[in-house]
Amino acid sequence: MLIVTGTGTGVGKTVVTAAVAALAVARGERVAVLKPVQTGVAPGEPGDLAHVARLVPGITCRELARYPEPLAPATAARRAGMPAVPPAAVAAAGRELAGSHDLVLVEGAGGLLVRMSEDGTLADVAAALDAPVLVVTAAGLGTLNHTVLTVEALRARSLTCAGLVVGAWPAVPDLAAECNLADLPAVTGVALLGALPEGIGELAPAEFAAVARHSLAPEPGLRWHTALL
Repeated sequence: MLIVTGTGTGVGKTVVTAAVAALAVARGERVAVLKPVQTGVAPGEPGDLAHVARLVPGITCRELARYPEPLAPATAARRAGMPAVPPAAVAAAGRELAGSHDLVLVEGAGGLLVRMSEDGTLADVAAALDAPVLVVTAAGLGTLNHTVLTVEALRARSLTCAGLVVGAWPAVPDLAAECNLADLPAVTGVALLGALPEGIGELAPAEFAAVARHSLAPEPGLRWHTALL
């Protein structure tokens, strides 16, 4: 079980989730991706899981709820007049999937402490499942503060941070991005496990898997070599 969170919205959580799934599939594992809540998507429209399923064919994808407005899950549920998804329900779905899969990836919405329901956040899901949390972060200026805050929030709750991944490495990185490759692990005390090239999510599945293999450590906790960038 692995929880995937971000330092905020738009940092590349979905593509990183797909990349981790692709590496696991290449190792012969049965993989499931659980998206507890999808916001900003109408019924019948493709959401994050459709993107993951296109990039990594053959895996199990499960979504528990979706709300039309692009807001924090608890807020979106309340405004839509629909029930929110509490952390306990997410944990139960994760355990069910774990019974028939080698790896279950749980992709949150927004950041670690965004309210899923009045009952809690993605951090509460990680605690209930006793699962490590992979933190997806941005490449450039401002990412150090956001990343440190997320990692410190994990530590304050006695949760394990599996590592950091830069979700969208720019084709032409600026000075801040280049410095952050060293600074991110230095200021957080956790490993930088990789950086996915910007636009990788538009690739065909086979090419996506190949780029993911060269852009991430083989699995959370193993060393990644920045020389690949």
